[in-house]
Amino acid sequence: MKRTLVKFKNNRFLKFIGRHEKYAPVVFFIGGFIFDTLTLGRIDRAYDLTVLSLHMSLLSITLYLFNLVDDGKWENTFLERYQAYFPLAIQFFFGGLSSAYVIYFSRSVSLTKTASFFVILVAVLLANEFLKKRISNKYLQFSVYAFLSFTFFSFMIPVIFNVMNTKVFVISGLVSFACTLCLLLFIYWSSASTRAEIHLGKLLGFVLAIYFSISAFYYFNLIPPVPIALETGLVAHSVKKQNNKYLVSYQKDNSLMFWKDYHQEFFYKPNQKVYVFSSIFAPSDLKKTITHKWNWFNETTEEWEVLDSISYDITGGRHDGFRGYTYKSNVKPGKWKVEVVTNEALIVGVIDFEIIPSPSSKAIPLTEKAF
Repeated sequence: MKRTLVKFKNNRFLKFIGRHEKYAPVVFFIGGFIFDTLTLGRIDRAYDLTVLSLHMSLLSITLYLFNLVDDGKWENTFLERYQAYFPLAIQFFFGGLSSAYVIYFSRSVSLTKTASFFVILVAVLLANEFLKKRISNKYLQFSVYAFLSFTFFSFMIPVIFNVMNTKVFVISGLVSFACTLCLLLFIYWSSASTRAEIHLGKLLGFVLAIYFSISAFYYFNLIPPVPIALETGLVAHSVKKQNNKYLVSYQKDNSLMFWKDYHQEFFYKPNQKVYVFSSIFAPSDLKKTITHKWNWFNETTEEWEVLDSISYDITGGRHDGFRGYTYKSNVKPGKWKVEVVTNEALIVGVIDFEIIPSPSSKAIPLTEKAF
């Protein structure tokens, strides 16, 4: 890999980058992130699928090209003049894929235990900036590749087959592992320098550890159920359907909690119904059963109690999400949270609030919004 860094300084175009070498990977990293942020939207769009597939395919090809440089494989070929770009290309694709996952997962993550996997994704995204100093470390290369590959297929396969469940997740992992293993072995047997630099068993151990770790996250419901995402979730005083629109009346929050549109304190009057409205994005034609689990916090036992579970079916495809609501009567005062979950118990989102008996008969100011 040192040969590549030497040639990095001999290219006329790269002389400027050579003088600012420490900033170049950062620029490519930020470039990948900005590109995805500006262009990616829905995971089921043909454009998004094409961009992600190109990122993953080109990353695989570039890893192969980069790891054969020290074998002199590309000498006297047209690829020789581009060898200096391979590390930057890898950096760009690592940044592009990890930022895409952060964008998609940020739509599904809630401030619950699923946030832990999101934090790991953000860490991978940020760690990519520091990868510039260790880009030639093959153990690190293939570990990051294995993580991004598993995440890639856990997105793509549910979207392609319009099915999302445990079986599909396992299949996604197996397909990803097979692709990673094929690339790894192909490079290993094609490159004498790679065989001299790494221990195959050790590298396979790293890759397997990553796959078992992601599977453990799934088993313990620590992974957001991408590609499903909670677009809107709020507690309301009434929900009415009119001309294919849902008219939702709720207490609007005017505090600094910008991520919540509704007021945390729900002022309740006797015999009033409490509604929870949600709109859930899912890829086109994906069908899923969604459950609203109504939890009340028992201050005596200091534990959450599930008082009701109400389910309904959704069909993906609507840009602003499939709309639905549930409600309860004769509710208790105190802290509540409604978990929006799939039938695999994966948390799509959480709508939390506190029910407070209204101190007077004075009308509560409400906002009505059409969804």
